[in-house]
Amino acid sequence: MRTVTVVGASLSGLYAARELRAQGFDGRLVIVGDEPHRPYDRPPLSKDFLTGRCGEDRLALSDAEESAELDAEWLLGSRARGLDLRDRTVLLNNGRTVSSDGVVIATGASARRLPGPELAGVHTLRTLDDARALRAELTTGPRRVVVIGGGFVGSETASSCAGLGHDVTIVEAAPLPLVPQLGPEMAALCAALHRRGGVDLVTGTGVAALRGTLTVTGVELSDGRLLPADVVIVGIGATPNTGWLAGSTLALHDGVLCDDGCVTALPQVVAVGDVARVGGTRAEHWTSATEQPRIAVRNLLVGHTVETCRPLPYFWSDQYGARIQFAGRRLDTDTVRIAEGTVTDGAPGEDGFLALYEREGRTTAVLSVDRPRPFMRARRELARYADAMEAAAP
Repeated sequence: MRTVTVVGASLSGLYAARELRAQGFDGRLVIVGDEPHRPYDRPPLSKDFLTGRCGEDRLALSDAEESAELDAEWLLGSRARGLDLRDRTVLLNNGRTVSSDGVVIATGASARRLPGPELAGVHTLRTLDDARALRAELTTGPRRVVVIGGGFVGSETASSCAGLGHDVTIVEAAPLPLVPQLGPEMAALCAALHRRGGVDLVTGTGVAALRGTLTVTGVELSDGRLLPADVVIVGIGATPNTGWLAGSTLALHDGVLCDDGCVTALPQVVAVGDVARVGGTRAEHWTSATEQPRIAVRNLLVGHTVETCRPLPYFWSDQYGARIQFAGRRLDTDTVRIAEGTVTDGAPGEDGFLALYEREGRTTAVLSVDRPRPFMRARRELARYADAMEAAAP
């Protein structure tokens, strides 16, 4: 290969570029990014950056020295608008084309938005520019904040807003936040962190409409209630950025469909990170974005799938001064028990807890609140078992 184009100046895009050089690719390396920024770390946006404890300089994922070593051509502020596989070119919104022998798709995902007119005071939190705008609004005085969606981004943002002294309410359509990830018992324990942090939690109802003419004034719920609001943060998930691939021959279904090695139906095209549906699963987690590129790049350079990846799912979240960590593959039929620590009045005790999910006498997943060392031991055990099972598979 003489030219490889990485489409997406994201975490996974940067890791793919690093892997290309580390695995011996010495040709032309082009990195296309629709934002004007070099790759930056997104997890702090809803936490330390939003609260002002972290500046933009600490978000950068690479420095000038590494950029020089990568010897890449950066096309920032350029949105990909098409992939011409016949002519092997990436088409950009400025009319430019980039001829490529190999393509790494790392375009990530975009925050879902509510239907209706755009109102001032309504925010999503996915990009650095999103975080800049929200932080600026939160520093102008006390605000009534409504967070729509109690997932990781919504919960972390609510925690940060409460820490800044704002009046915060979370609206979650499900019975509890994080039920799909943790199951009802453990989701209830983690939901107690919101109450401990002084945040109101409204569950089991959706949003009917946003109120306001030019600026948001309230959130109308599907059960008829009206929540006054000066700031609304919409955290209802993300949509993979595959629109630019419409018309290509790549298979798309809630992401770019890949095999277990991140390879699409065309061996010269691989996908990584939030946009990639690898082996039937699309995982919007930091660990997936950093682990997939090594295998994807190896397969890209070889020209077919020689290595697959099925890493043990892992995620973490920081809320109200507590760190929540989860690893494994849980089923709704699994049982769960507290193996260490305490639960007090339906909430994690001061010493936190470690919970084990079990199936037929075997641990399938582990959840920790402020028990990092026991969690890491349990996570390693899960990973070793998963590796052994994969090695024993025919």
